[in-house]
Amino acid sequence: MFRRRRSEARLRRAYHYVSNIFGRFCHVFFHAALAAGTGKHRLWLVGLGAGLLPAALAQAPFPSYEKATVIERRDPPPEGIVVVRAEKQEREGSRYRLRGNAEIETREMLLRADEIDYDQETGAAEGRGRVHYTNFLSGEQLWAERIDYNLRDASGSFYRVRGAAYGKIEYRPGILRSENPFFFQGDWAEKIQQRYILHKATITNCAGINPWWQLQAPVIDVIPGQRAIAQRSWFKLKGVPILYAPVFYKDLREGARKSGFLTPSVGNSNRRGLTYGIGYFWAVNRSYDVSYRPQYFTERGLAHTVDFRGRPTQTSEFNAFIYGIRDRGRLLDNGSRVKEGGYLVNAQGRALLPLGFYARGTVNYLSNFAFRQAFTESFNEAVFSEVNSVVQVSRDWAGQSFNAVFTRQENFQSAERGDTILLRKLPEFEWISQDREALRGPLPVWVSWSASAGLLQRNQPLFQTRQFVERVDLAPRLMTALRWKELHLTPYVSLRDSYYGSSFRTALETEMGKTVTGDGINRFSREVGAELALPTLARIFEAPRWLGGRVKHSIEPRASFRTVAGAGRLDRLIRFDELELISDTTEIEYSVAQRLWWKGRDNVVRDLLTWEVRQKRFFDPDFGGAVRAGQRNVVASAAELSGFAFLDRPRRTSPVVSALRAQPRDWFGLEWRADYDPLRGRITNSSLTVDTRSPNYFLSFGHTKVSCLPLSDVEALEREAFCRSAPSGEVLSPPSNQIRGTLGVGNENRRGWNAGVYGVYDYSTGVLQYMNTQLTYNTECCAFSGQYRRFNFGARSGENQFRLALVIANIGSFGTLKRQERLF
Repeated sequence: MFRRRRSEARLRRAYHYVSNIFGRFCHVFFHAALAAGTGKHRLWLVGLGAGLLPAALAQAPFPSYEKATVIERRDPPPEGIVVVRAEKQEREGSRYRLRGNAEIETREMLLRADEIDYDQETGAAEGRGRVHYTNFLSGEQLWAERIDYNLRDASGSFYRVRGAAYGKIEYRPGILRSENPFFFQGDWAEKIQQRYILHKATITNCAGINPWWQLQAPVIDVIPGQRAIAQRSWFKLKGVPILYAPVFYKDLREGARKSGFLTPSVGNSNRRGLTYGIGYFWAVNRSYDVSYRPQYFTERGLAHTVDFRGRPTQTSEFNAFIYGIRDRGRLLDNGSRVKEGGYLVNAQGRALLPLGFYARGTVNYLSNFAFRQAFTESFNEAVFSEVNSVVQVSRDWAGQSFNAVFTRQENFQSAERGDTILLRKLPEFEWISQDREALRGPLPVWVSWSASAGLLQRNQPLFQTRQFVERVDLAPRLMTALRWKELHLTPYVSLRDSYYGSSFRTALETEMGKTVTGDGINRFSREVGAELALPTLARIFEAPRWLGGRVKHSIEPRASFRTVAGAGRLDRLIRFDELELISDTTEIEYSVAQRLWWKGRDNVVRDLLTWEVRQKRFFDPDFGGAVRAGQRNVVASAAELSGFAFLDRPRRTSPVVSALRAQPRDWFGLEWRADYDPLRGRITNSSLTVDTRSPNYFLSFGHTKVSCLPLSDVEALEREAFCRSAPSGEVLSPPSNQIRGTLGVGNENRRGWNAGVYGVYDYSTGVLQYMNTQLTYNTECCAFSGQYRRFNFGARSGENQFRLALVIANIGSFGTLKRQERLF
């Protein structure tokens, strides 16, 4: 039955509506493959030999070598209506012969060809010559020489087919992006009910006749929403086969995963030898999975990696990681071997609990520090000597919080076994309240408090406490505020009562270490203080011509006073955390902050430059006897001011702490922190960081210098020689003079060559401790990366490593270069 269009122009073009009762069409075969490409679940591979297809590549759909564009559609036909168009039309009963720019269109699809024969009664359509098929539901387009298609059941055959499809792709950081669709082609394709079969097929997302990469298989068999299978598939680079998979299987079911082998890896290190590895992924069920990856180092032995993930409930999840090696030993020049084997455990998790409680935590365990230094892939991790674990169960309400905290902190003093300091809380309960207004009026009063009770332990070579040392602490605080014109004064008073179930017998150390007794000790301290904010001085200037707009210069002076009494007895306290650093003191702190504010013509205000200078004056030079000459002392007053140690004797003034921050442009930032010690008459510590970044260039430079400060009297001329040979116990803090920097050209998505280098140089020893260089070539659809790393410190002196990776745009990467180790 024909219906007329209201538009006369469309009548002249002989548009006809053919009434039909076709149901909703099924998606074409490429839509099923696209679901495989955008899925988030693991694939598995079945095959023999070392050449297994990488998991990331197998998620891609099917290919062609023609640039496709997304078709915008207007005024689609109503549901169940078939529209036929052609320059010439003939009809015999239910059969239509469409010649010249022939088209068949429904709400779901559009079929174009030079010639189309269509049977309205059976729904069969045969297209010949420049066939172009578009599915508007799934977005794919197909070109073929001929097509036999049935509109009733959306089945048929495509001959000499090629096509393209756009899919929703979730971009991930560190993965190459491309706007290309996935192209596919095959000798012919057939659809049997819900099953699609593509014969002699290839797939890629590279445009052009000779793509960078493609996946070829004699047969690709897809059942949408269930699974996809590629038989005897080859992964090729520029036509050269590099990987083979006898059978590739991808599960397309929502939330489903399959167990199977992971991508093999090969690497090289002059200290570990050649590296061979392969893994297996076990999908236990919908909520849990485990992956196991063994790696064999020809020079060291077999390493094992286990990853265990799970979501026990909808509001909880965890991830556990275990890595270890049974080391046969590092070969020394004399022919002997030093074993550095061990293992590490990392677990993270979170969960929402009943009654408003929530839990989160990170658990880390390292068997020995020598293992980390020998086998970690990160320079920062290799030189970081702490291992921290925190598990916390909390509930927050009305400005208050309750926490049950389990912590374990292990500080490795050296690579020798047992040379560690271990602190544990098993557990500690905390109740903390923010400032709450207790009294209103001209003189308001705010009250806050913190309370804790826990079982603690500390073990180290000099002494060990018992398993559970009780500690109870209560600290209420009252605060008020006074204001007169531009003067703001905030006085406060605080009490703190702390009880410890164990203590030292005396403060003096002996050759046998300290003696820990079961005698309880109580400490009751009082603190009174006030903070004063002075008037801010400000002036507005016209900015220089190159900067534009206006500049505001402000000077912000501040001062504070506090006195603490009753916090003595530090000689008998066992230090578990910062609570034991509180000491008697009477001090004032004064600071001046200068700021330059810039307001551009677009009325955007930017903090161009901030320079803050702080210093403390101590009226109690020895902090109630807590500070002794000739040793390194740490008290709360010093730790709050600077991260660098300066208390090696009683003193009345602290170093002048300077912090300069500048960001004149979005792409440039500078920060310089320095401590000037008037007692020594020089800058003792300095840290400089400069960062600049543009779309295609980045530079980062840092310099840190910690001066050698002997604990004994040493002449200035002999200081350097003394510091080079003195043990760490004879200097205030170990000297350091390190330069670190990163320089790069390009980014993760810049086409062409990209290069970067990162290095850490120890100026005092003249050694380049670490260097990482990376060279990457990005095409429109894939990237090739090579990385060279050199470790040159401790047991890893002179170690060289090489890493390679191939990245497929929008999909993922495979190789020995991990994403977190890339420079870009």
